Amino acid sequence: MATAHRLPPAPQPQLYRFSPLDLAALCLYVAIAGFFAVAGNVLSPLLRLVAPSPAAASYAVNLLFYASVGILALLAARRVVARDLRVLGTRPWFTLLMVPAAVIAMMILTAVVVAANGQVETSANQAGLQALMQQVPAWLMVPLLVVVGPFVEEYIFRHLLIGKMSRRVNVWICCALSVVLFAALHIVGQEALTLTALLPYLAMGATLVSVYMWTGKNLMFSYFVHAAKNLLAVILVYAIPPELFNQMQNVQA
Repeated sequence: MATAHRLPPAPQPQLYRFSPLDLAALCLYVAIAGFFAVAGNVLSPLLRLVAPSPAAASYAVNLLFYASVGILALLAARRVVARDLRVLGTRPWFTLLMVPAAVIAMMILTAVVVAANGQVETSANQAGLQALMQQVPAWLMVPLLVVVGPFVEEYIFRHLLIGKMSRRVNVWICCALSVVLFAALHIVGQEALTLTALLPYLAMGATLVSVYMWTGKNLMFSYFVHAAKNLLAVILVYAIPPELFNQMQNVQA
């Protein structure tokens, strides 16, 4: 694609130095994710004692996790967020056209890699989210899955792992790590790390890394793509009656 149609790079190297807030957000993210991966089965019965239902307990845990990390992440990346929004604001047509295009590309890539593998496998993470969305109203799920969750993950896996770490490590190594770790995080602690379970998340991570790099490391553009993809998934789950959705899942299995 011609350079003239790309967003202008925004060097500003001072924005890509690790700060104490970055360290705090990263440590909190790793600590909470690691804790639930290791001790989630032990904690789950305790949470159900204080929550009205298992779905409420699961939702509360996820919201607390992402909200706490999200506040630190937004504080740490506030200048980058402001800069990237200004850049996107200079070319609104670019965002309006390319965000849906990137989501479509992500869906096509996912379908291709899954078809090439010859097996369809719904990960425990995906099945859990789908079950949760069938029990929790959309107005509660949208803030978690569309607003907070994607921002935290783009901050960790794109802004920190690529934008900041690439100052000391080869950028393509950072990109590869971003894709693999992003995929692994979505199934670790819930099932075996199999290629079949990883493939959809590898395709999603590869697309997000590509748009992040293509737009000159624009955090907000990759966030909008991630959020749009999640919003589409939420709309589909809530738009399809549960009975039909379960039938579709059984056919895929």
